[in-house]
Amino acid sequence: MSFIERYKIPLLFSIAAIVFYISFGYHLERSDFLKLISLYVTLFFIAYIFIERLKLNFWFLACLGIIFRLVFMATIPNLSQDFYRFLWDGRLLAQGISPYLFTPASSIALGVTIEQSTELINGMGSLNASHFSNYPPINQFLYTVAALISGKSILGSVIVFRVIMILADIGILYFGKRLLEKINLPVKNIFWYFLNPFIIIELTGNLHFEGVMLFFFIWALYLLFKGKWFWAAVLIAVSVSVKLIPLLFLPLFFKWFSKKEVSTALNLTSLLSFYAVIGLTISITFLPFLSWEFIQNFSTTISLWFQNFEFNASVYYIIRWIGFQIVGWNIIGTAGKILPVLVLLYILAVALFRKNKTPQQLITAMLFAISVYFLLSTTVHPWYIATPLLLSVFTKYKFPIVWSFLIVLSYSAYGKNGFDEKLWLVAVEYILVFGFAIFEIIKNDLFNLKKQSNILKPNLK
Repeated sequence: MSFIERYKIPLLFSIAAIVFYISFGYHLERSDFLKLISLYVTLFFIAYIFIERLKLNFWFLACLGIIFRLVFMATIPNLSQDFYRFLWDGRLLAQGISPYLFTPASSIALGVTIEQSTELINGMGSLNASHFSNYPPINQFLYTVAALISGKSILGSVIVFRVIMILADIGILYFGKRLLEKINLPVKNIFWYFLNPFIIIELTGNLHFEGVMLFFFIWALYLLFKGKWFWAAVLIAVSVSVKLIPLLFLPLFFKWFSKKEVSTALNLTSLLSFYAVIGLTISITFLPFLSWEFIQNFSTTISLWFQNFEFNASVYYIIRWIGFQIVGWNIIGTAGKILPVLVLLYILAVALFRKNKTPQQLITAMLFAISVYFLLSTTVHPWYIATPLLLSVFTKYKFPIVWSFLIVLSYSAYGKNGFDEKLWLVAVEYILVFGFAIFEIIKNDLFNLKKQSNILKPNLK
């Protein structure tokens, strides 16, 4: 049987997907929600066919994932304006000016010259232009590389970013495959990340750097599970210096270094050394920017995501509604301080009382830690879900895949007449996601109980 005959159906689906991705990247306005969701649902269905229904070669699927990403190479992101801020920070830093000390608006007022400054500020929006940068140093380095390579070209910088994103995803595919083999899970699981239209659109298409952060983090986990904790610690620190999210996972390594076959003193030494290497490496990446003013500006900007911004939240929206009923105003200032504390308490409880001594136990703990964090967050942009999605492929839980499908509903907020969040669609999203999560938790708990009861049954033979 020839290649064409054998792969006729997959090739037809592949061509259809390429056409739909071209339409998504080149002919879609964010405000056209009906077209957006129609294309997205169709692409998700095709991804499901590729991953679950057709028995395809690993390398065929890997090549498809790369081809689908290359479709977006010459497009300007159409669902997010964040990349304009990336360009601004990179061009500012290329001139030796810290983006942590000057907002775009204040830079202009001080007479700093940035190529295409008006276009960049209009693109990022006045709200973004009034804040200091909150992107960590490794991100800033990548922004600067794009600025130096592309010069005055916005599209040139976008292409540099996309090359970085695609290389990071290929790295995730490589280490993800090896990690799945190590923990005896189906290798096809990694394609729920690599072929997922959510990842292709949000990371490669819309230029969010979650994929770069996740590349370093998954590489780190792979090394950790091979016993190379020093280099794992370095890579975790690098991932934090791309995006701060991995900081949430640091307490969860406590039980990993508490294995019975090693003495308690050696466990404690290894754990403290692990954290010390992470802390030192993070400090080194931040050192070129370090100043008291930087600390103030960076922490103030980070706090905005907890106490000022609201988007696609779940539990917080319920709390906000209760607040309006009781006190008559938005209580985000108070809730935004309390909810992170609850997340921290949950993570500490998981770190102290859950086993977390096998790779799958540790990654499952991370999955639930990040899920609870987003459950209690005031702002959940679509690309945030990349982290729980990738973690889920190494576990028994699939609710983040459902989430990556339903998160597209959040784009209904961007209509032709401006921003108008549809709370009933937010409710649909979270009811289905967390309903499915609860179902999976109950199912897995029942399975574990049955497994334990079978082990305890006396051998009657």
